[in-house]
Amino acid sequence: MPEHTLKFNLTLALPRQTIFDFFADAANLGAITPPELDFAILSSLPITMGPGAIISYRLKLFGFPFNWKSKITAWAPPDYFIDEQVEGPYRQWIHRHTFSDGPNNSTVIDDEVRFRLPIAPLGEAAYPMVRKQLERIFLYRQETIKSLLLKSKLP
Repeated sequence: MPEHTLKFNLTLALPRQTIFDFFADAANLGAITPPELDFAILSSLPITMGPGAIISYRLKLFGFPFNWKSKITAWAPPDYFIDEQVEGPYRQWIHRHTFSDGPNNSTVIDDEVRFRLPIAPLGEAAYPMVRKQLERIFLYRQETIKSLLLKSKLP
């Protein structure tokens, strides 16, 4: 099965550490996930984030519930972290979150997801639909992150 890559970026007028701290709190995952995915963290909170941390959660996609387990495989605050699917719907899922300084004291948030679909060769037939769904989820995440973080900086 071929590996696919999706990339998204967002620039926010906030310090890098503030944004990294938001992402480092696993409890924020539910707030940035589209409601129709019925996202729920199964792990006990708070989760101490760092290499080897495991996060278990439940989602619903196209009406079908499934469990997903991610492991933090790299952790370099406030620059980046990587989570990888240990258990879930993909043959491979590697999500790199990178935070870098942008213009005028802003922070650039880059998401790169490398994934492989399951069930060869049928999985590849679903790629256009999966890509469209992932793009929609990440656009929702970006808008929600922007709204939550910029609202929190208001007096």
